[in-house]
Amino acid sequence: MSYTADLKTRRENAVATGVGTRGIYAERAQNSELWDVDGKRFIDFAAGIAVNNAGHRHPKLMEAVAKQCEVFTHTCFHVAPYESYIRLAERLNSLTPGDFKKKTMLVTTGAEAVENAIKMARAFTGRSGVIAFSGAFHGRTLLGMALCGKVAPYKKSFGAMPPEIYHAAFPNEYHGITPEMSLAQLDLLFKSSIDPERVAAIVIEAVQGEGGFNIADFDFLRKLRQIADDHGILLIADEVQAGMARTGKMFAFEHAGVAADLVTMAKGLAGGFPLSAVTGRAEVVDAPPVGGIGGTYAGNPLAVAAANAMLDIIEDEGLCANAAKIGATIKDRLTAIAKRQGMEPIGDVRGLGAMIAFELVKNRETREPDTALTAAIVTQAEHRGLIILPCGTRGNVIRLLPPLNTSDAIVHEALDVLETSIEAAMTQIQI
Repeated sequence: MSYTADLKTRRENAVATGVGTRGIYAERAQNSELWDVDGKRFIDFAAGIAVNNAGHRHPKLMEAVAKQCEVFTHTCFHVAPYESYIRLAERLNSLTPGDFKKKTMLVTTGAEAVENAIKMARAFTGRSGVIAFSGAFHGRTLLGMALCGKVAPYKKSFGAMPPEIYHAAFPNEYHGITPEMSLAQLDLLFKSSIDPERVAAIVIEAVQGEGGFNIADFDFLRKLRQIADDHGILLIADEVQAGMARTGKMFAFEHAGVAADLVTMAKGLAGGFPLSAVTGRAEVVDAPPVGGIGGTYAGNPLAVAAANAMLDIIEDEGLCANAAKIGATIKDRLTAIAKRQGMEPIGDVRGLGAMIAFELVKNRETREPDTALTAAIVTQAEHRGLIILPCGTRGNVIRLLPPLNTSDAIVHEALDVLETSIEAAMTQIQI
């Protein structure tokens, strides 16, 4: 029996079934490569779900964390604060879009960041309603899953959701939802379900993550900003997956030239260490009472050290430009594959920067989702040593999230493996 098989058995006996896992048990990783416990090499095009934007174990990250370990690992910022937290807040205040005074709080997970942003919005406006979008993913906590625009598996079996959470259709022209239709539905929501004067915030991803890498039309985002301003509603940009250079800019909202009132960050922020942040208008961030936000592990010193190093890496190594270059290579190759004779199941190729996805359909005219083929491609790729992830509300999208410093050679190797895996999966399904 392989060590992987042994760990699979132990995992089934010891770990909660609801914690979904893949069949790869990691032993070590470096940059864009990972080796499992049986010594098999994988090219990692998941990057811990857009976390390891500078690859696994970047030397500058490792050095920063090691230095922090030499002085202290935890004091709780509420008890004994430290300069590195303040410095990171100052840097995020400067980096996020918007020509206004900003402040920042640090927490641990993306869901925590979103929940704290909602708390700030409610405290500042005195309102309680929140609007999110179909296909959205904002976390697995009770409020987070209420904001999600996907039932299975995030809301299934968990009972009633928190009140005053509403959803509008996310613009998705591939599936016939134009930006105008989405805005019309939002207007109908204001007329039929909730008075806009009761809405505290609108929360949206400029590029949906779990929802299928759907890109919000830039003009739509600008109009959403205007609607929020017209009704005194705060706009929250969820940059948890799309932020930190992933889309070719530091934040995905920058593509539209839109400044949100609050920005939530996590994943790539600390390059593999658990950290998240809410940055936004100072008066909004300051609205909750003292002690109303925070947490025991919020802004952990090791993660903060990694985040400060990560911001240096993004700037010094040009990761925004790298993301655009890598993404263009991937998108061009996928588009060429989709145009080949017999590749009709690839219905759409889309993405910004190095946040690229392709959607699998049974028929390009009807666009019926092909979930079986999607799963087969992921399995075939894994068998050949490439880690990729499915996503989408219909489970028929494959997303590619390479580290932003992946070499050209590895990018091309991964794309060769992916093309072979697509062909093998199509043969498998046809049989």
